[in-house]
Amino acid sequence: MADEGDPIEAGRMTIPGAVERAAERYGDGEALVDGDLRLSFRDLAARVDEAARALVAWGLGPGDRVAIWAPNMAEWVIAALGAYRAGAVVVTVNTRFKGGEAAHVLRTSGARLLFTVTDFLDTDYVGLLDAVAPEERPTTLEQIVVLRGPVPDGTLGWEALLARAGEVDPAVTAERAAAIKPEDVGTIIFTSGTTGAPKGAMLRHGASTRAYHAWSDIVGLREGDRYLIINPFFHTFGLMAGILACVLRGATILPHPVFDVPSVMRRVDEERITMLPGPPAIYQTILDHPDLDKYDLSTLRLAVTGSATVPVEMVRRMRSELTFKTIVTGYGLTETTGVTTMCRHDDDPETIANTAGRPIPGVEVRVVDDDGNELPPGEPGEVVARGYNVMAGYYGDPGATVTTIDEDGWLHTGDIGVFDERGNLKITDRKKDMFVVGGFNAYPAEIENMIMRHPAVGQVAVIGVPDHRLGEVGKAFVVPRAGATIDPDELIAWCRGEMANYKVPRSVEVVDSLPLNASGKVLKYVLRERAAASSPSSSS
Repeated sequence: MADEGDPIEAGRMTIPGAVERAAERYGDGEALVDGDLRLSFRDLAARVDEAARALVAWGLGPGDRVAIWAPNMAEWVIAALGAYRAGAVVVTVNTRFKGGEAAHVLRTSGARLLFTVTDFLDTDYVGLLDAVAPEERPTTLEQIVVLRGPVPDGTLGWEALLARAGEVDPAVTAERAAAIKPEDVGTIIFTSGTTGAPKGAMLRHGASTRAYHAWSDIVGLREGDRYLIINPFFHTFGLMAGILACVLRGATILPHPVFDVPSVMRRVDEERITMLPGPPAIYQTILDHPDLDKYDLSTLRLAVTGSATVPVEMVRRMRSELTFKTIVTGYGLTETTGVTTMCRHDDDPETIANTAGRPIPGVEVRVVDDDGNELPPGEPGEVVARGYNVMAGYYGDPGATVTTIDEDGWLHTGDIGVFDERGNLKITDRKKDMFVVGGFNAYPAEIENMIMRHPAVGQVAVIGVPDHRLGEVGKAFVVPRAGATIDPDELIAWCRGEMANYKVPRSVEVVDSLPLNASGKVLKYVLRERAAASSPSSSS
């Protein structure tokens, strides 16, 4: 059995192995709490095996892709861990996606089965898929399983699937789990890039267990911690730094489906939460909330934040006005299994707020010039990373893999950063033109490709502009097609029906032309200057 103090040994585990180990080591400790459901680690392992046996009975084979398109909830945890145990690869789908975006993920990954819901925030995900144009539908998808909500004709309910578990001997799933190797790909998480088409980063079992062993060490997550997981399970932060970290350390998983500060404060009070990760906005809102004194938040001990600018004063207030002992920021990409560098618990507030910390153990991080030469502290360049945590590649896209990971194994992030004299990394420029909306990465090329589908749009360029509440939001500069007119409000409304809400531009400016360089590339910096000049105060 892997020793908790040995990160190398942790990397020899698989995710199903971690679940088995948790059942043995943490037994009756509380593993998963969701509403009236309260499962021990032993109970969780039994539920996971039940789901795995049901999937095998359905016909799932080793290496098959199983997608999950659902909010944070107990069924997500059990379905994902069950799929891993059956030998499948888990593909996550962003809950904010519209039907066409989800269909792209399902189609590209070749998913055979989809777990989803039909009644989350008045949204029927099955209905969204049904509305997708026939030529865009995923042809490999054989079965939709509805975890919660009404079960439409042609789909299967979660309980109906689980009823098939008795058809398979537990020895079969035990054998499936034992056959998985640490170097095998266990998860595909889609991340967008400058080409605009989301690509599936393939993450290995052993890299995931080792990385989040190190992550848990640095954060100080320990047995008995109660972890309110606000970060969505479809992201590495929710799946790996949430579910997997809890399984590795014996902490309680408490899924939280919707980012809503009053409900978060209430659950912290009621469930005695010790670990609360999230974007800076959640802590800022809690600190400034008029009802703060109505809740007992004294159990809070651990915070992990990032994805946006972290104010130094907020870090100080989290320690002085709340009870956080450890506040950590970090830097990672989906392509690095979600974690690359992290601050340490004893860093001062300035270091936590202004840097992304030092590389995690076993991972190399450099800042290099355009020729790949390492730059000294103080000089900015591209951030590159190498180590066990680097993805196996992009699923079905060897060309994109080769352009991202060089022949020496360095993953080129496209981010610009600089090291200080103490070895702390500061990210100075965003990945290509990416901007962050309330903690979600938004990629202009992807948004532009979607807007170009509008019949009145001839050209479009999207940039991120400051926003007080969300950090940044999109602004679109649009050139109408010849003879067409564009109403900004109507175009924004159209976008809301076509893409996840964080991608939707909050403002549209109709222009006669876009600024171009000699090769025809849009000069985004000119648009940023124009936006800053025309709107010096941020909007919400």
